[in-house]
Amino acid sequence: MWGAAFLLLGLYLVPVLVSFCLPDPRGGVPWHQARRDPTGLSPDPAVTQEAVIQVFAAPAVSWRGILSVHTWIAVKPTGAPRFTRYEVLGFGVANGAPAVRIDRMGPDNYWFGARPHILLDRRGPGVDAMIEQVRVAIADYPYPETYRPWPGPNSNTFLAHIARHVPELEIHLPSNAVGKDFLTGGGWLATAPSGSGFQVSLFGLIGIMLAAREGLEVNLLGLSLGFDPVRPALKLPALGRLGMAGL
Repeated sequence: MWGAAFLLLGLYLVPVLVSFCLPDPRGGVPWHQARRDPTGLSPDPAVTQEAVIQVFAAPAVSWRGILSVHTWIAVKPTGAPRFTRYEVLGFGVANGAPAVRIDRMGPDNYWFGARPHILLDRRGPGVDAMIEQVRVAIADYPYPETYRPWPGPNSNTFLAHIARHVPELEIHLPSNAVGKDFLTGGGWLATAPSGSGFQVSLFGLIGIMLAAREGLEVNLLGLSLGFDPVRPALKLPALGRLGMAGL
């Protein structure tokens, strides 16, 4: 029994230690001085007339980046001249700023020196209807004035909330998106963010998820360990996915 307990502890702790030793994605530049210019990952609205929804992730700022990514969503209806970016931030919340922010940056900008990667890119027919659903989900988010980096609610709680309300998006959040397992409304049972399964979670601190897109994930103190048997990969705390890329 003790051997199994130590093995489980190691599976959670070793990836965190490895993540701590990895090179700084911001190249050692202080986060507040790091670049925040566009990356070119989002299409030019002047050229792309069709509706677009994009979800991005980038290493979180400061020490949080060792454990987690920050996620956000950007939408552009058909013919719209610009994107609108929605996310949850902790900066200034303690001084009265809202947690839900709109257009603090462009849709695809560097996240304080870290280049984001695309989690989802939906375009064309049917996307305008999903954009309206996304906006309804944002208006329904129950923590617009609250931010906690751990175990939530935070930016990943916000994206998971949107994903569950708009299952057509089939958003598959990374296993190292700390806060995605903090279920809104104080519940303990919910659909998985991708809409392809279910999860049980107690305040985002302990739980389990089983879904076609996420595979199996076990959450312990906000850190997720799991396995995706469909697109073979380990899902490790802090490090995220190790194996075949997710879809």
